[in-house]
Amino acid sequence: MKGVNGTKSTDHRGHKARGRILVLLVILLIVLAAGYISCLRYVAPNEFGIKQVMIGFKRGIGKKVYTTGYHFVLPKPFEQLHRFPRDLQVLELSNSPITRARFARHEKAAYIQTSDGFFVEVDASILYRIVDPYRVFISLGPGKLYEDNGIVPRAEPILKQTLGELTTEEFYNSPLRVQKVQRAKELLNQELRPKGLEVEHVLIRYFRYSEEIQKNIEEKKLKDQLVFKNQAEARAAAEQAKLKKVIEEGKAMVQVKLEEGKAYMTRRKAEQELYVRRRRAEGDLLVKLAEAERVRLKNQALKGRGADVLVGLEMAELYKDLRLVILPSDGEHGLNPFDLERTFRIFQIPQSEEP
Repeated sequence: MKGVNGTKSTDHRGHKARGRILVLLVILLIVLAAGYISCLRYVAPNEFGIKQVMIGFKRGIGKKVYTTGYHFVLPKPFEQLHRFPRDLQVLELSNSPITRARFARHEKAAYIQTSDGFFVEVDASILYRIVDPYRVFISLGPGKLYEDNGIVPRAEPILKQTLGELTTEEFYNSPLRVQKVQRAKELLNQELRPKGLEVEHVLIRYFRYSEEIQKNIEEKKLKDQLVFKNQAEARAAAEQAKLKKVIEEGKAMVQVKLEEGKAYMTRRKAEQELYVRRRRAEGDLLVKLAEAERVRLKNQALKGRGADVLVGLEMAELYKDLRLVILPSDGEHGLNPFDLERTFRIFQIPQSEEP
């Protein structure tokens, strides 16, 4: 009995020891997992990540750019992950809080001296982005130092340099002003691209002179516009006179052409009537000639051989409708139808000679 009890107690102690070890392993795994998770850093879709090693074998700034996702980074003071925005950034130079964008960096408006010695207050927006976060970090610093050490110190001086080449009136010349703004963008990129920044647009929104200068400019512009208006009206009157002259000349030409058309129609109509009369006369002549020829041929036929037969046939035609004729058959004027020679003599019908 003693041996059995001793064996059971030994097994019980072994199970307890294994349970403690298992619990310790689970706790250790939980601690390791919690530690690993605590070392994960998230980079958002609109961010870049740059790792800085402060304690370790490869101390310094890593050139690798971390994109969207979770990345293992030891906690401070060993390592640190610096984030930079990836989307478009805006720097606004303006004194008007109403027109300012909510998520833009705001600075005072740029005061620019024109080439003729006057000052103008310019509201501008500069749109840029980070294209190389490693260069930004090593040249300008972490956080928002790319604004304080990069875009902000250079924006107003370069705008003064380019826009200051304009005169007071040339500020109202949009194409020329756009050329100077484009030049300002090029100069900003020459300085900021080596530092990892790139300017995409420079926009001039408003510009204001002092009230006195603005009044003088407006008065001068009104006078210039009045001169232009008078010149335009003079040109319009001249063009109107030319137009009136052209219209009158056109009307005269139309009338001349109409008269020419009427004369042409009259002439053609006369020619037509003459042609018709001529053709009609020729036709009448041909008809009369044909009629005369017919008569001539008929007469000629009657004079020829067989004419007496023709006369006899015509007389027979006259006699065919007679039913009864009573004529004296004796005496000097008697008619004997059977005596053809006597009948011919009575009617004075010439007799043809027999061949």
